[in-house]
Amino acid sequence: MAGHEIPEPADRKQVADPLSDLRAAEESCHSCDPAFQHGVVVGFDGSTSSERALAYAIGMACRSGSGLIIVHVANRLPTTVWAGCEPPVFVDVPDHRTEVLGLELACADYLSEVPWILVERGGDICHELEEVGREYSADAIVVGSTHGLVGRIFGSVAGRLARRAKRPVIVIP
Repeated sequence: MAGHEIPEPADRKQVADPLSDLRAAEESCHSCDPAFQHGVVVGFDGSTSSERALAYAIGMACRSGSGLIIVHVANRLPTTVWAGCEPPVFVDVPDHRTEVLGLELACADYLSEVPWILVERGGDICHELEEVGREYSADAIVVGSTHGLVGRIFGSVAGRLARRAKRPVIVIP
């Protein structure tokens, strides 16, 4: 009969495609745009030192003919600050700074020389920069140096990243 479907029996088991899980895993591994594979990752938060790091990374990407992956890591705060509870759990704080940075970068003339993308992450800056570098098989990670009291107390992002990264880290003063 046209337009009539015969329902499948409830006890009938579906045969799974054994290659579907393998294909899904391969697609998730290679989900990054190929134009940015082996590119240059740069940490950017709009500060003066990150602007210098961005300028260096642009030149590096132009010379190597690769893409530029600009990473902004949003803030995470322990919930103990909010609720006074134990153990400390981290909560993502909405960070509209990424939108502002994206608009500023989109209007910047100096980025017209190189293909670039802006990636927002939340969490530990060092971990997220290294993770983005791994995802894109980056040739290098460029960061600005940390100045001030916070860097002296907790250690600079550049220093921690240089100790743990699995790819070259370039620190711009």
